[in-house]
Amino acid sequence: MTLDSADFPLHDISRFPLVLAKGDTSPGYALQWEREMQALVDHGKPFVLIHPHARAEEAHEDRKRRGLWLKQNKQALSICCKAVISIEPDDDRRAALAAQSAMAERAFGISMRMAASMEQACADGLALLGADA
Repeated sequence: MTLDSADFPLHDISRFPLVLAKGDTSPGYALQWEREMQALVDHGKPFVLIHPHARAEEAHEDRKRRGLWLKQNKQALSICCKAVISIEPDDDRRAALAAQSAMAERAFGISMRMAASMEQACADGLALLGADA
């Protein structure tokens, strides 16, 4: 299976196996998010998901739908998704978010990491994937 960028309006897959979230959480986005995540899982190749921007608030229904998908696909996603790396340049905020991420890591079985910059996130992601940074 080949990934097509046209099928990924919410994620930039041009650097695959590094997948960058574009940050669009407009109401109703969760259905497209599910399609993209399912395509990544179906692709069967390891990847790292990078969140370059602070996560915007999302509608309750979208959060609920994403949470349900994550629970139902926990095992399959954990096989392919080697980590989710969020970028936060501020040291104090990064430490606080890292503590919050620990709960999500336990709930969804995916390593949640923090990075200070895009460069660090990409290097960490490639290292996790076993590629040269």
